[in-house]
Amino acid sequence: MGAIAGIFHAATPKPVDPARVIRMIEAQAHRGPDGEGVWTAPGIGLGHRRLATVDLAGSPQPMRDGGLTVTFDGAIHNLGELRAELRNKGVRFHTRGDTELLLHGWRAWGAAMLDRLHGNFVFALHDAGAGTLFLARDRLGAKPLHYAELSDGALAFSSELKGLLAHPQLRRAPDLTAVEYYLAYGYVPDDSCIVAGSRKLPAGHCLLVERGRPVPAPRRWWDVDFSARAAGSADALAEQLIERMRAGVRRCMIANVPVGALLSGDVDAAAVVALMAEASPRAVATCAIGADAPTPARSIAARFATAHAERVADPDELSGVDSLVRHLDEPFADPSALTSLPLCALARERVTVALAGDGADEVMAGARRYKAHLAGERLRRLLSPDVCARLFGPLGAGWPEAAWAPPAFRLRSTFQALGTSGAEAYAHAVCVTPSALRTALFSPEARRALGGYRPEDRYVVAMTHAPARDPLDAAQYADLKIRLSGDILARADRIGMAVGLEIREPLLDHELVAFAATLPTAMRRRRGEGKWLMRRGLERHLPRDMLTSTPVVGESPVDAWFRAPLAGQGAALARSGLLVESGWFDLPRLARLAEDHRAGRADHGRTLWQLLMLEKSLARLFG
Repeated sequence: MGAIAGIFHAATPKPVDPARVIRMIEAQAHRGPDGEGVWTAPGIGLGHRRLATVDLAGSPQPMRDGGLTVTFDGAIHNLGELRAELRNKGVRFHTRGDTELLLHGWRAWGAAMLDRLHGNFVFALHDAGAGTLFLARDRLGAKPLHYAELSDGALAFSSELKGLLAHPQLRRAPDLTAVEYYLAYGYVPDDSCIVAGSRKLPAGHCLLVERGRPVPAPRRWWDVDFSARAAGSADALAEQLIERMRAGVRRCMIANVPVGALLSGDVDAAAVVALMAEASPRAVATCAIGADAPTPARSIAARFATAHAERVADPDELSGVDSLVRHLDEPFADPSALTSLPLCALARERVTVALAGDGADEVMAGARRYKAHLAGERLRRLLSPDVCARLFGPLGAGWPEAAWAPPAFRLRSTFQALGTSGAEAYAHAVCVTPSALRTALFSPEARRALGGYRPEDRYVVAMTHAPARDPLDAAQYADLKIRLSGDILARADRIGMAVGLEIREPLLDHELVAFAATLPTAMRRRRGEGKWLMRRGLERHLPRDMLTSTPVVGESPVDAWFRAPLAGQGAALARSGLLVESGWFDLPRLARLAEDHRAGRADHGRTLWQLLMLEKSLARLFG
């Protein structure tokens, strides 16, 4: 585990200054407190910061074997199986870690090695004989990788954006299309970056750079397929599902350091702890952010007799905003990240690796947004899409906003959704700030510069071309390909590694994800209930109240924040030097947005939070 960075001259093997690689690595020192290494040769420089979780005394990086050199961040969960397979081919290992496995695996299988790797990883492998650099990222994007082509022709890469920014030749300028995407969805997606000219290697992709040739586009090496259907009774499929969950948990528990779990109090975290307790001879170490009153996390801890620790939520949680911006680099608008940071800090006091239950809503169709999506698709099928467009399109265009009215009377967005395709409606439904409001907030100059760019198209294209049978398949596919890596896993990685904690996601084991994608729709969602088969399979592991509990959805905390503690900062956004200087925004419109929210005439808290986090990120990145 840790951080990687490097510089590769593809056109000609120019010397690489080791000091530059060192700066890139030291900018990510928080990711690897247990060691540092840098290696350079003509045309190439690789660096590494280490968070030791296996082979604690060995496996220094970058690691070399003949003409191959690799720098690696991650964990290969089927390490033992692959080492045994390579030993049978005559390979002799000199370490007990997974880094050496990549060197011998590349020599044996080349890029096809990726299909054999089970775990979360990014790595950069230099082959001196072939004059190539190979970059690869795990299937679902648990580990990050940024890269950019520099003015001197070099390709620079780094786990976090911080590492790229440490290179003096990286030009710092914001990318307006990334800002538009961020305002739409609350995060900057894979393959895009807030710094113009920089990119992220998408999840499940690899990149082979050959000396003397231009840097090509990344190649997808893995995808999830929703087009097949598993056969069997509900009980048989539930048993298979739980067995795959059990395998995912056990793989994630493999480490030579203390392993624990992050408890959020929901059924996903409870399932992870239940299966960890089943596999562990000792009490599982669990951590949660709690309250003075009893919490669901406390109930789970008591049920499984875990070694539990809680830290009471900080009543002044907004004090962590600047620290959050520093750790996340790019703007990120999920306010729950504020509690993730103290939770990870608490966990790091006790363990080095923590398992979490992230991603189950997307994999098992538990998210509430799927219910509305399926209801809309049923109506489209009943009336036909053309009839829906003719009937509801005009209603959506003419219905008043009525932000002051009770939710039952705010029908404009519902009519607009029914008046368009299911993919288009879902793309708008997952937006934080709607398209019309984004357009109103941007200045005429920014709208011209965007040239009609629509973040919604990313979702529409993913759903339209998804390997899927029905609308639920398509929505889940798009979420797994877009939201999972750009939002959920990015947050877990950056915040965990900010304190030197490796977060592993057993419910995102790729074999489990692939199996869940084949489940009949009625076994993923039934009678409006998500994760139906998962809950059924967990009946022998969890009490009924844990299986049937649903999160309480109340007022977004940011709505309250911008009417009280952050009201002044909301009003000041229209006077922000950075936002004024950017020329991107209609400042009088932005001022009215803040005032309407403060006065209770509308609920714009989430958009104001996005703008505040954007301002703070821009200040940190661009000064």
